[in-house]
Amino acid sequence: MCGIAGAVDWSARDMKGVRRLVSAMTHALRHRGPDDEGLWCDEAAGICLGHRRLSIIDLSPTGHQPMISACGNYVITFNGEIYNFRELAKDLERAGRMLRGTSDTEVLLEACAAWGVEAAIRRCDGMFAFALWSRRDRTITLVRDRMGKKPLYWATVGGRLFFASELNALKHVAEIDRKISNEAFGSYLTLGYVPSPVSIITGVNKLLPGTLVRFSEGRKVSELRYWSLDAIAGTLCRQAPPPNRQEADAELEKLLRESVAHRMIADVPVGILLSGGVDSSLIAAIMREEASAPVRSFCLSFDGGEYDEGQFARRVAEILGTEHVEFKLSGEDVLNSAERITEWFDEPLADNSVLPTALISMKARSHVTVALSGDGGDEMFAGYSRYPWTDRIWRNLRRYPMPFRRLAGALMAGIPSGTWGIAGRVGDGLALGERIGRYAELVDAPDIDELYRRVTAYWLCPSEVLRQQATPVGRAEPPPSLGDPILRMQCCDARRFLPDDILAKVDRASMAFGLEVRSPLLDHKVVEFAFGMPRHYHLSDGRGKMPLRRLLGRYLPEALIDRQKRGFSSPTGDWLRGPLREWGRATLDHLMANEPALFCRSAIARVWKEHQGGLRNHQNRLWSLLMFEVWREKYGASF
Repeated sequence: MCGIAGAVDWSARDMKGVRRLVSAMTHALRHRGPDDEGLWCDEAAGICLGHRRLSIIDLSPTGHQPMISACGNYVITFNGEIYNFRELAKDLERAGRMLRGTSDTEVLLEACAAWGVEAAIRRCDGMFAFALWSRRDRTITLVRDRMGKKPLYWATVGGRLFFASELNALKHVAEIDRKISNEAFGSYLTLGYVPSPVSIITGVNKLLPGTLVRFSEGRKVSELRYWSLDAIAGTLCRQAPPPNRQEADAELEKLLRESVAHRMIADVPVGILLSGGVDSSLIAAIMREEASAPVRSFCLSFDGGEYDEGQFARRVAEILGTEHVEFKLSGEDVLNSAERITEWFDEPLADNSVLPTALISMKARSHVTVALSGDGGDEMFAGYSRYPWTDRIWRNLRRYPMPFRRLAGALMAGIPSGTWGIAGRVGDGLALGERIGRYAELVDAPDIDELYRRVTAYWLCPSEVLRQQATPVGRAEPPPSLGDPILRMQCCDARRFLPDDILAKVDRASMAFGLEVRSPLLDHKVVEFAFGMPRHYHLSDGRGKMPLRRLLGRYLPEALIDRQKRGFSSPTGDWLRGPLREWGRATLDHLMANEPALFCRSAIARVWKEHQGGLRNHQNRLWSLLMFEVWREKYGASF
């Protein structure tokens, strides 16, 4: 795992300046690669590549980057891991290619030289983002892995290309103004993250997952989507019926064992981030059977409350026989860490599990260099309770005409929150006033795609909190060929929420402390298998992830499997009424004072008051504003 950076000035006007720039960009990524650094320049060609290395495979100097191919034409700076590099190495050797070392970087480089970039990456199983320079053609190709596990930002200014693993590194490029994109900010308020291909900074782009782009003479000359989940889901849905459940479970187990075994390959210690839920528990169980030594597991627990899953992780560890370490997170830890978020995240991210993810990464890094996780199980195997909930709500709503629904929504929205403030909790655990307020936001959705957007939104519309117009980037439309509503929701999440929220959070939080996190459930073969199965294979009586539950049932008792899971979520709402209350209020005051013409003070004050009074839980809305302001101040960005 590493950090990459680079710049290309095809005119080669100021190569001393380019070299200094890339050196500074590379230095800004030192947390991603504390073990080694490298710089490669070709002054005549106008290119400079930088690299920071976290040594995982081939700790010797033969793994040093940037790396030049044996033929001398290609130069690569690579971030990630190619899990099937040993198999690819054998193929290269059979084709007459002799390798100098044992690193996956060299295997990828020589594969690109032998088979071409597109053919090489199609044969790769891994997580990666890399830049490949062709000295002969004077072109540079940027590539990102299928699921978007590894980030890559880029910008072209004045005939020059700049790219880096993190947005923070591009702060050193004087030509890139630190101007916030209104469209990206509108999307952030709605989604809680900034969706690719845009970034929060105007003119800076994020490479889409499963994509490669090629640049020459200061401009983008081609773009290829070499892998698309939408295309795969649409194709598989039209194929012949899948095998029976027993055969499907056996095939899934085989794929998962291969995926886990590949991700345990390392020349450094490997562990597992264990939440006690289905996904990470299953990965831990398979690890135990694949490992030649005891598996080390790590979990984070809070000071009591419904979010504390430490007891479940502890019980799973006892049954599986892992060497378990539990880290306690106190209110003081939360307060001390809130301001540090901007050290870890280069774009604003409103996910309330940011803090626990960063803190468990920091703690686990003192024991291991690589950790496996259960990320991806909810998106791939329909594990989110919001999927069947949204489907059920839509089936009820569509029976009523739109004029009636609009009237009902207006009436519910007109009821003051305080009217229902003393009501007890009902149904799904929401206070009655909160439930009514939630339904008021949903009842007039024109279709299930819009309904799901509202279910997952932080702010339904940026105008709720802004005085000025900020139109979000267009919503993620699932492909028309996908008629199944839950499959449509899964595709939307896997295309945007997963790479731009979940995986971005894990990448930044773990790499801030030099920890590499690998996700076996996001092996592309597992993903393709999951989306090739009918929905009833994943869901039963509103419960998702049924195949994962069945496999886990071979290792754990039903009581540990069949329970509500919160993963690395955190009691943010309680924190904002407790240890983070004064910090939160001061940060919101600073936000409104800094941009008085942009934010609606009365709307923010109302949301804060309702939350503090317990009338509604506005933790997501408030957290989105707080995370934006701490990022904006640290980054020095403005509208």
